[in-house]
Amino acid sequence: MADIEVIRAHGLGLVGARRAAEQMAADLGRKFDVRGSWQGDTLRFERPGVDGFLTLTEKELHLSISLGFLLKAMRGSIEKLIHQELDQLFREPPKARAAPARRSPPATPRKAAKRPKKGG
Repeated sequence: MADIEVIRAHGLGLVGARRAAEQMAADLGRKFDVRGSWQGDTLRFERPGVDGFLTLTEKELHLSISLGFLLKAMRGSIEKLIHQELDQLFREPPKARAAPARRSPPATPRKAAKRPKKGG
């Protein structure tokens, strides 16, 4: 049974999500000495006291982590760090801004035609 389970939508597509997952694995690998390998679209990772997987689809990620006895006490801080990494790496890229629409020049006021005077 997993101690940390995250299922999250993303808008990166499969290639972008895999790039983000590789960055996350590198970051967490440096911090926690976690090693992983890809099996299809699933990154399996482990180290003493931790094992899990990250499965990617075109629109979603599923992260499942099991912690050993000693790391269960740190579950809250580990989960917080994971959510921070996911927030940073799996956010959607900013959408390209469309060029502002060109405005037509303001209309020049037209002079009203002179009306003939009454009775005159």
